[in-house]
Amino acid sequence: MADGSSCTGPVARTVLQQCLHAQLQVKPEDEQEQAQWVQIERGMVIYICFFKGATEDVLPKMVSTLLNVRLCESSSGKMVSVLDLPGSLLVVPQATLGGKAKGRSMQYHNNVAKEDGMQLYARFVALCQQEVTAAGVRVEHGTYGNRQVLHIQTNGPYTHLMEF
Repeated sequence: MADGSSCTGPVARTVLQQCLHAQLQVKPEDEQEQAQWVQIERGMVIYICFFKGATEDVLPKMVSTLLNVRLCESSSGKMVSVLDLPGSLLVVPQATLGGKAKGRSMQYHNNVAKEDGMQLYARFVALCQQEVTAAGVRVEHGTYGNRQVLHIQTNGPYTHLMEF
């Protein structure tokens, strides 16, 4: 267990993936408007899910750890943080990271309540934006509660799971 989690288990799960380009639908198409998308170039995608018991107390450690971990490949081949690249960041709310198989179905009983998750997610994104301002890193993010349609290009699925 990583620091910031209780003895009953983690309060958040993230999956990190470096990317060369990523595009995320933030608003689906409807009768009046076309779908809306955000995109980043080289950088990192963070998929995030909060569990029951998660509070804002864990967010500063999460942001610091995720932004400073060396998972992005620089042009020299050296692994650096998204801040040192500098790259862009795409945050994707992903409730399915909290799923547990029961028979042939998935259940999400350990996920935080939707309203609490929405607040934690918004605060997480705001803290990321606040932390990266000086480094010239751009932050884009998905819409909590929406289906996340994602197109991603990588130079290898260099993917990591981190729990807090």
